[in-house]
Amino acid sequence: MRYITIDFEKYWKIAVNFRKDSFEVSFGNETDFDEADYLSWLQEKIAEFPDGFVFAMEEGKIIGQLELSLIKFEGRNIGYVNLYYLEPSSRGRGKGQEFHEYAMQFFKTRTVAEYHLRVAPTNTPALKFYQKVGMAEMCAEVDGKVIRMKGQVEGFGV
Repeated sequence: MRYITIDFEKYWKIAVNFRKDSFEVSFGNETDFDEADYLSWLQEKIAEFPDGFVFAMEEGKIIGQLELSLIKFEGRNIGYVNLYYLEPSSRGRGKGQEFHEYAMQFFKTRTVAEYHLRVAPTNTPALKFYQKVGMAEMCAEVDGKVIRMKGQVEGFGV
């Protein structure tokens, strides 16, 4: 698998479709997805973190999307996984582990020791995967719609 920066002008529709599907998987619908806000945010983040906002490619085909950034949390910089997305036919084949390794390298090069993400409590496969890679639940957020999880960047102590 290889990764390419999302070419916004060329592939924005794919990014939107992947994000909408992530809402369907996580929440059962895309009611809370605001396409215009997402596109504005995505364009800004691609410019800020070009190697964090990438498509996963396999055999010349886009099979997934990663959205990785840095944020401030309780006064310190941490890594943040905005999205791990694999199209349905690519799930369950070890690709999530490859995404995780890419994310760890992204965070390591930015010298952050901790990373967070949020996941829907009903997204059991994602929760199991995040626990498998060593993440721990922190708290419920957004009126219980999501769980904030944290993990340690491999190779860094806290």
